Amino acid sequence: MKILGLDTSTAMTSVAVLDGERVAIATSPHGGRGADVLVHVDRACRELGIAPRELDAVAIGAGPGSFTGLRIGMATAKGIAFAAGRPLWAVSSLAALAWDAAATAPADAVICAALDARRGEVYAGCFRRDAAHGVTELDPERVLAPAELPAWAAALAAGAPLACTGDALAAYPDALAALATGWRAQTPSGRAVAELARRGARVDVLVAGTPTYIRPSEAEVMYPDGVPGALRRR
Repeated sequence: MKILGLDTSTAMTSVAVLDGERVAIATSPHGGRGADVLVHVDRACRELGIAPRELDAVAIGAGPGSFTGLRIGMATAKGIAFAAGRPLWAVSSLAALAWDAAATAPADAVICAALDARRGEVYAGCFRRDAAHGVTELDPERVLAPAELPAWAAALAAGAPLACTGDALAAYPDALAALATGWRAQTPSGRAVAELARRGARVDVLVAGTPTYIRPSEAEVMYPDGVPGALRRR
């Protein structure tokens, strides 16, 4: 099965094509989530010697993460899936982080994935390794003040080894110092998105799929009844 995996939830765009055990990856560590995404998709497909229509599915990291990045990723993934006539599968970007970290974590570890959410907050999720599905969520993903993350993660670990991953530590080193030992600094990979989608429920979200924001946007907070001068919500 050939699956294109995309994640644009952070400043790093990650693209991968999973073809059984073969993986082609192209990553941009310096932003450029727009046209660069399609460039990386083309490069990955060329590396494997396949055309987009030879894909069996497209998988997208649906968030949480950068609102702009998530919209670009979802729109791009939908466009590719629609043009190729293939299903679109969505997975959690935090779960993708946890899946990558699970490869080097103890078998019984709880994996805490945390991304910088800006505004002095982090997006966080805690997971366990799952032989069938890759990882299993232990508690609903949420947005937290960085200082609240260590206690929340420790409570879910309940004495089990705790492995942490993501870009949150670089943004909040003081608040997350208690979790710093062994923290794996990374962002979600397209490879992990594709792998989790392959193992998941494979629900086609091509028509109704939307990013997972968790919290309202700044515009929604500032203008709950709509932007002044614009049409009001009914």
